[in-house]
Parts: sequence; structure tokens; C-alpha cells
Amino acid sequence: MVVSVFDLFSIGVGPSSSHTVGPMRAAADFVADLVADGQLESVSSVGVDLYGSLSSTGKGHGTFTAVLLGLEGHRPEQVAPETIDQRREALESGQPLQFAGALDGVVAPVELDFHERDIVQRPLTLLPYHPNGMWFRAFDADGQVLAERTAYSCGGGFVVVDPPEGTDPMADDDDVQVPYPYRTADELMALCDEHGLSVAELALANECARRPEAEVRAGLAKIADVMEESKNSNLRRTGCLPGGLAVRRRAPDWYARLKAIDSTFDSQYWVEWVNLVALTVNEENASGGRIVTAPTNGAAGIVPAVMFYATHYTPAARGHDARPREEIVADYLLAAGAVGALIKEQASISGAEVGCQGEVGSASSMAAAGLAQVMGGSAQQVENAAEIAMEHHLGLTCDPVGGLVQVPCIERNAIAAVTAVNAARMALFEDGPTHVSLDKVVQTMRDTGADMSENYKETARGGLAVSVGVNVVEC
Repeated sequence: MVVSVFDLFSIGVGPSSSHTVGPMRAAADFVADLVADGQLESVSSVGVDLYGSLSSTGKGHGTFTAVLLGLEGHRPEQVAPETIDQRREALESGQPLQFAGALDGVVAPVELDFHERDIVQRPLTLLPYHPNGMWFRAFDADGQVLAERTAYSCGGGFVVVDPPEGTDPMADDDDVQVPYPYRTADELMALCDEHGLSVAELALANECARRPEAEVRAGLAKIADVMEESKNSNLRRTGCLPGGLAVRRRAPDWYARLKAIDSTFDSQYWVEWVNLVALTVNEENASGGRIVTAPTNGAAGIVPAVMFYATHYTPAARGHDARPREEIVADYLLAAGAVGALIKEQASISGAEVGCQGEVGSASSMAAAGLAQVMGGSAQQVENAAEIAMEHHLGLTCDPVGGLVQVPCIERNAIAAVTAVNAARMALFEDGPTHVSLDKVVQTMRDTGADMSENYKETARGGLAVSVGVNVVEC
């Protein structure tokens, strides 16, 4: 089954889709099911264990706060960043956890003495299906287990719960029959050729099997609007990013300098503008602000940055036959989502599973495909663009300094966004398949991730995370 574009591009909060969005969602689902089963009033205590990468970099990635807020019933697609700050401060001051308090219909939450210190960390223990494992339990007053579950945060905010032994935990349980199912790029290209469809048109038809076209287009416009606001929000901030590394927000200064020399988006400055958008979105993510997972939070700046290029520098946006922005954005996101779906199906978008090649590499590949579509590329050229971008991120490690989604993540988004633009432009200068297919490079990414040391998979135990060292200072 083809993953929906609205699953790949989901609205959430920073700094990490796998470490913040997924755990919050998993905890909230656990609580919601307890309430639905009529067990809320019987809950006297809870237990949470975090495994692998969720434990080793959980502090810097906001995992512990995310779990606590999820246990209160907050969801990443709905909770406001200021609410996160307020609840975190309240819990850090010793106030009780408001278990299930944010769920609709819950009038009287259960107050529990459960805080960050009570979350059990197991950084060196990996559960069977994925490095990002969680174990939730709820107990009654006699210490008897009311409910328990194991959940996995598999990247991009996707959560898998208690997969049966011997099954694929990432198998899509969506029972909607789309008109053009595909699992590989070869299958996608064959369908486009057989039915005379562009990649974006095929993706739109699949989405319309799930919801009316007007709803699809409105949803895509909403995603683009949130991306735009995440860009603008950080430009209004000042000072350093939270976390103790004293990483200065560069985007506001860059924006002022760029506006002073280029107020009309002259094409000679496109690289600077693309860099800026990638930086500012990822600085917003690092601040815990509202962003769109694209396909993850750690790579959230790439798709918006290349979308900026698509809506400011392409013939579709500036030519004699310029198209409405909403049409450009829709085609861009649909084609990007089509490629993201097959990457997720064949490999992974999780840094904890395959390293940063699965996050930044996937986002660059998706953005390149979307841009090639907007620039009038054929289905084959869209695939070529995606292949070029992914190929040149193979082996990219996930080595966040201090366990924070800041260094090297923020600059990495800018570099990958420019790579995506270049990949699309290269693809449009060629006809026919390239020597290396998209399927081959995605399979190589998966195999490279399997061979990669765990030190380079979002554990902060290797690479820059070790060689740079951490000096925690006040900003």
C-alpha cells in the first residue's frame, strides 16, 4: 500500500520526529486507549522505559518531555509550543502529571507523581524491531498491571505498536485500495508510462481514493502554509538556540543582509535564499517550534527550502505562463511524497535505523523530485532527480553534537537543499534512465544503514558528537 503524502508530511513540533513527535503520539495513544476502555479512574501509577536511541539522545531531542506531555494526552499535531513550555516548567518544578488531562471529554485527570527522573533509560538495549523502542505500563492501587504495550517510533512520527512475532512492523495497515499501487520506482515509472500520467498526477489520484480532491488540495495548501510560517517564525526570534551549546540563530541576520542586497529575488542569489530557508526552518525545529515533518523533523528544512526555489525561481512561478502558487505547491508536494513513499517502503527514513542518509538523504531526494516535476520534467526525469540527490548522500551518519538537533543538522539541511536543486537541474538536462536507478540507490542506502555502526545512528556516540565534544554554556 502506498503511504499517503499526509503521513509523510505531518504537522508537529520540534526538535525530532522520531524522538519527540513519535513518543508523544505513542504515549497519547496509550492513554487514550485506557480512557476508552474505562480504566482511567483505576490508574494509580505508570511506568515508562525508553530503549536504544530514544534513551541515548532523548534529553537533547526532547523525548522525556514529549513522553510526559503524551501521558497528559497532548498530541504533536495539536499542542502549541507555548503549552509545551508551560507544562515542562510546571513538571520540572515538581507539580504532578495531569494524566489524560488534555484528552477531549476528560473532566478530571488523574494526578500522578511521575516526572522525568522516573522514566527508565536503557540506551544499550535494543528491542527486536527498531532502535527507538518504548514500553508503557499502567498500574492500579494494588500494583496490578491494567495495561501495557511496546511501541516503536520508526521515523517521521510513524508509530508501530506491539507488532506480532514474525510480522513486518512497518507494513502499512491502510486498507484503502488506491488506483495506482506501487512499491518501487520501477513500478511507479511503469504506471506513469502505461496511463500517461505525471508522477504528481498519479500521486493525486491515489490521494483522492482516500479523500475528495478539494480536501486533498486544501490539505496540501495547509502543509505549505505551516512550512511558510515555520520559516517566518524563527526570523522573529533572537539569541541562541536552547540546549546549552550556545548555537546562535543565524537566520535573522542572514535575512536582513539578503533583503538589503536583493529585494526582488534576483536569480543570482538563489543559493543564499535556499540556504536561508533551510536554516531558519531547522532553527525553528531546534527551538521546539511548529514544523512539518518532511519526512522527518531533523530534515524538515529541505523540502520547504526547495519549495521556496520552486515558487520563486522556476518558469512555472516567473514565466509568461506562470501558474498559481497553490498549483505549484501541490505538484511539488505530491511528486515529493510519491518518492518519499517508495523510500520508506524499501528502506527507512529513520536516523536511528540507517543514519542521516535516511533523513537528510531522503528529504533531498524527495525535494529534487518535486522540483523536477514543477520544472516540467517527465516521470523519468523526476526519478533521475531523486536518484541523483539520494546517491550523493549515501553513507551520511547521524552524529548530533550533545544529542541536540543543531550541529551538524542545521547546516546539513542547507547543503542538502542546494544539492536537491542541482539534482533537479541536472536531471532536466538528460533524457532516459541513468546508469544507477532510484531503486538501486535506495536499496544501497538500506544496505549501507544495515552495515553502519550503531555509533553513527543517532546515538551521539560517534562522529562529530564525539570529536567536537560538548561545552554547555549559557547563551
